[in-house]
Amino acid sequence: MTNILVTGSNGQLGSEIKEISEKYPLFHFIFTDVEELDITSFEATEKFIADKNISFLINCAACTNVDRAEEQIEAAKLLNADAVKNLALLSNQHQIVPIHISTDYVFSGQGYKPYTEDETTKPQSVYGSTKLQGELMLQKHCPNHITIRTSWLYSPFGKNFLKTMLNLGKERTELNVVVDQIGTPTYAYDLADCILQIIEKIKSNKDFKDFGTYHYSNEGVCSWFDFATEIQLIAKNKCTIHTTDSEEFSTLAKRPHFSVLNKSKIKNTFDLDIPHWRERIYHCIKRIKS
Repeated sequence: MTNILVTGSNGQLGSEIKEISEKYPLFHFIFTDVEELDITSFEATEKFIADKNISFLINCAACTNVDRAEEQIEAAKLLNADAVKNLALLSNQHQIVPIHISTDYVFSGQGYKPYTEDETTKPQSVYGSTKLQGELMLQKHCPNHITIRTSWLYSPFGKNFLKTMLNLGKERTELNVVVDQIGTPTYAYDLADCILQIIEKIKSNKDFKDFGTYHYSNEGVCSWFDFATEIQLIAKNKCTIHTTDSEEFSTLAKRPHFSVLNKSKIKNTFDLDIPHWRERIYHCIKRIKS
């Protein structure tokens, strides 16, 4: 039995890992959130993992409210960077392979083609900067790690764009959504399954050496306007979506204008078949409605 520690397990991704865990009977999951494990404390984390024979650690814990991070810089740094250093040091010490979730916000968002893993990082927000610091902590203190950058995460759990659009689409007849921010939605269910497939493949290959940074989102490219329009269409809401631009919305944190991620590396390394974002919206909305 392979013991897998999941931190931040009450969030979107952690909740999806719980949902699909039964598909992986050879894995024993230890699901934790801050109530069970405060990863910002090195001593508490060390004590928690000391006798559990953990082989893999999936770090879903993060400060993801990008606007709040602009005002609560130290809190964002504590969870997105300092806590990751704790996990990196302890993973290296206990021969655990950490799988850490990062973000498209580590890039400037000013490009015009999908970002590869080795593109220059240039975060434009506190959230992006602290997440990049977390990546660097892993690289420095635990070479045998997997970092997965993702974007526009949604699921039936927690707060996210899809659920907001579903609710507003029922309440209103018209909505304005930005058309000048381009990226790709990521269904947290698919990302969760991707992570567990990666663990299976690392376990089955004793000579695995392809550690490092990867990108994962669903296939395809869209704007937030496209995303919102498709949500209303699938949900059959009689709500008209109008285009607007980012200047119409005042936010504390700067959003990337273009943050499409190139997924060739993760597909080729782990032989993954990634579904298109439109297809997966339908799957998620069906789950929510049922």
